[in-house]
Amino acid sequence: MANPIQNLFRFPELKDRILFTLFILLIYRVGAHITAPGINLGALQEQFGQLEGTLFGVYDMFVGGGLSRATIFALGIMPYISAAIMFQLLAAVFPTIEKLQKEGEEGRKKITQWTRYTTVVLCIAQAYGYSVFVGSIEGAVLNPGFLFTFSTVLTLTVGGTFIMWLGEQITEHGVGNGMSLLIFFSIIEGFPGAVVRTWEALMVGEIGIMAMAALLAVVIGVTAGVVSMTMGARQIPVQIPRKVVGRGRIQEGQKSYVPIRVNAAGVMPIIFAQSFIIVPGTLAAFSNADFIRELADLFQPGNWLYYGSYGLLTIFFTYFYTAIIFNPVDLAENLKKQGAFVPGVKPGARTAEYIDRVLTRVLVPGSIYLAVIALLPFWIFDIFNIQTFFFGGTGLLICVGVGLDTVQRAQQHLLLRHYDGFMKKGRVKVRGRQRYM
Repeated sequence: MANPIQNLFRFPELKDRILFTLFILLIYRVGAHITAPGINLGALQEQFGQLEGTLFGVYDMFVGGGLSRATIFALGIMPYISAAIMFQLLAAVFPTIEKLQKEGEEGRKKITQWTRYTTVVLCIAQAYGYSVFVGSIEGAVLNPGFLFTFSTVLTLTVGGTFIMWLGEQITEHGVGNGMSLLIFFSIIEGFPGAVVRTWEALMVGEIGIMAMAALLAVVIGVTAGVVSMTMGARQIPVQIPRKVVGRGRIQEGQKSYVPIRVNAAGVMPIIFAQSFIIVPGTLAAFSNADFIRELADLFQPGNWLYYGSYGLLTIFFTYFYTAIIFNPVDLAENLKKQGAFVPGVKPGARTAEYIDRVLTRVLVPGSIYLAVIALLPFWIFDIFNIQTFFFGGTGLLICVGVGLDTVQRAQQHLLLRHYDGFMKKGRVKVRGRQRYM
C-alpha cells in the first residue's frame, strides 16, 4: 500500500473497472467529434468566435467544444446535471420530494427515474433551441426547414440520452462518478491545444519568459490552494455513549467527528454566479438595442462593476446553495436518534443551532475563497496580458474536485482488496470449522 499507483492494475476487479471507464470515456470523446448532419461547420464556428464570454461559450466549455462543433454529443451531460440540480432545489420547496430523499434506496431510485425523464425533456427543449439558433446563422444550415429541425432535435436528444446512460454505466461499473468524469474530460480536452497556443505566443515574443515563469508559479500555487481548500473541513466533535447490545454485551462509547467542509457547495456558486453575470453579454449578442449594449459593456471583464458583482454573487450563492444541500436540523435529529451528542451542547434544537453557527462561520472564508478563485483568472490575464493560457476558476475547481474524488474511490477499492487479503490470510481451521485469527 506504499505506492497505490503501482497496485491499480494488480487486482483484476479494479483493473476491469479502470479499463471499462477508459473505454466509455473513449466512446464519449469520439462522439464529441462527429458533426450532426446538415450543418456548415465553418460558418457556425465563425459565429461562435463572437460568442466567447456568453452563455453559449460557458456551455461549450462544459461539453468540450461540442456546441461550437455541432456534434451529435453537443448537449453533453449538462441536461442531466441540470435535472439533478433542479430536483435538489425542488426538495427544499416540495415536501414530497424531500420525503423521497429520506426514504433511503427506494426513494432515491424514484427520484433518479424522474431525473431521467426530465433529462429527456430538457434535451428536446435544448436541442430545439439549438436548431433555431443554428438556423438563424447565415450559411450555417445546408438545407434549412422542418426536416433539418426534426433531424437536429432527434440527433441531439438521442445523443444527450446516450451520454446520460454512459455516465450511469461509469458510476455503476467503473471508477468514480460518471457524470463528473464526463465533464472533467470535456474540460481538459482543450488543454493540449491551449498549451500549444501558449508556447507559440512565447516563441513569437507575445509573452515574455519572466512573465511565463511568474504565470506558471501562480497557477501551481493556486492549484495547491484549491486542493487544500477542497479537502479542508472544520470537525465538530461528537460523543457516542456506550450501549448494551446482544446478551448483556456492552459496547463502549466512541468519539467521532462531523466534518463541515470549507467548500461545502463545491463549484455550483461560481456556475450560478457566472450564469447571471453573462446574461447582459448574451442578450447583447442577439440584440441591437442601445441600452442592452450599454449594460453589456458595464458587465465586461476589466470593469470593477463586473468584478464586484461577480464576487458578491458568488458569495451569495455559496450561502444559498449550502442552505439547500445541508440542513443542520436534519443532522441534529439524526445524531439524537443515534444517541450521539456534541459535548457541552444539548441534543435537538440547541445542537442544530450550534451546527448552523459553525457552518455560517466556516462559510465566510469558503465563500471569499470561491469569489477569489472565480476572479483570479481575469486578474492574471490582465496583469500578464495573455488570453490563450488554459486557466479558469470554474474548470480548475471541477478538475481538482473530480480528480480528488476519483483518487479516493480508487484508494477505497485498494483498501477493500487489502483487507480481503488480510482476512483470507487470517482464516484458519479449528476442528473442521473456519475461524479468523
